[in-house]
Amino acid sequence: MPAEEIVVTQSAYPEAASEEMIEAGVFYGRRKSKTNPKMKGYVLANRGGLEIINLEKTLDGLTLAVSFLKEKVKAGGLVLFVGTQPAAQAPIQKLAEEFTMPFVVNRWLGGTITNFKVLSLRVQHLKKTRADLASGALLDKYTKKERLDMEKEVKRLEVLMGGLENLPHEPNVLVVVDPNVHMTAVREANRMKIPVIALANVDSDPDMIEYPVVGNNKSVKSIDWFLGKIIEAMKEGIAERAKVLKLAEEAKAEIKPEVKPTPTQ
Repeated sequence: MPAEEIVVTQSAYPEAASEEMIEAGVFYGRRKSKTNPKMKGYVLANRGGLEIINLEKTLDGLTLAVSFLKEKVKAGGLVLFVGTQPAAQAPIQKLAEEFTMPFVVNRWLGGTITNFKVLSLRVQHLKKTRADLASGALLDKYTKKERLDMEKEVKRLEVLMGGLENLPHEPNVLVVVDPNVHMTAVREANRMKIPVIALANVDSDPDMIEYPVVGNNKSVKSIDWFLGKIIEAMKEGIAERAKVLKLAEEAKAEIKPEVKPTPTQ
């Protein structure tokens, strides 16, 4: 039975899922032959060979993920967003830029996390070369052809690492759409003890993901649903951080330095 013929109604999830999850098609899993055995607990049923995801489990995972993310953002944490599939590229970049966070929407560069010092040098080189070209500082140092070659190099580097210019240090959290597509990124995060939040389908290995949100990670609607929840958590975390910083400033202002009397002669 083709996926589009499979119908899941609200009654299938009496207390577990919202209508928006069903409309977004979050419940679509993978073919049974592709399902990771460790993900069997996330499967509600199988229809026509296609696994139907238990949205109650999805909501449980989402609740844990957004709560963790909100607290990290509240503490000033840096979040690296990753989504190189066509359906994820534009929304991932838009989300990251909205919060001035780093992102990867093209190719993940090996060592982005595990060899951060080298990556940082390459990003600084990109920034400096671009600034020099824009200011005209290189006019007297290089020929026209050399400057054109440098401009091409800048464009190439912008595609590869332009989204990493807002990555001043190793990220505190990695948010990924489809960990199977970005296994190198997930492995690097695991190696460096960086928590991973991922929209993962039933063909993923949950042991690689600290906060799995199990659902359809191929369709635009499902990805938008997931990222919408991430955006809400980011906004809440930022708002709470602003309150904490404001209270700290007010408390600091109330503490007046002790004025010692001037000794008389």
